Amino acid sequence: MTHLSFQDFYQVPNLKFDIAKLRRDLDKVMKNKKFKTLGISHFGAISLNQIPNDESSIQGNNIRGVYWTKPDESGKEVLRDVKIDESKYTEVVPEFRDTYFNEVYNVLKKKFKLGRVRILLKEPRSTLSWHRDPEPRLHIPIITNLGCSMVIENVAKHLPADGTVTITNNTKYHNFFNGGEQARIHLVACILDNPFK
Repeated sequence: MTHLSFQDFYQVPNLKFDIAKLRRDLDKVMKNKKFKTLGISHFGAISLNQIPNDESSIQGNNIRGVYWTKPDESGKEVLRDVKIDESKYTEVVPEFRDTYFNEVYNVLKKKFKLGRVRILLKEPRSTLSWHRDPEPRLHIPIITNLGCSMVIENVAKHLPADGTVTITNNTKYHNFFNGGEQARIHLVACILDNPFK
């Protein structure tokens, strides 16, 4: 991936997926899979890829991964969770192999160096913590509403569920809020070749 100088929200040109197919196959997958919450209120994740032949790579804290946050008024940054070798996540989870998600994954991995790819849930009227991640993230919104925005530092942006692909600079402090009354669901991939540097 070419290192470009661009804003913290980068809509990838000439790359768009079929939102109707994503929603249809999400419904199929949700008949057999549930969002894992890891004890975090209003948040859930389903892993789309894993370390080959290693189901433990999509269990427990491996779903969330390391991040940094400033949890109180002191402003002191603290490390949370466990470090993950993102480059080892190269195998699509069996439940996704015969779905449109597998096609999307194969297109993305030809264009980007990917780590974990997950389907992330943000429940209505909730927000994530103020935090930063080790790498940027690629977002394909599947279900959203106008009350959903991602905030990177002091800039908020709504990402529409229209099949477009946006890379966000999650190495900066950010959060995501859902101020609507329906769930927000995005396909989110860790991007290992940082285009924001």
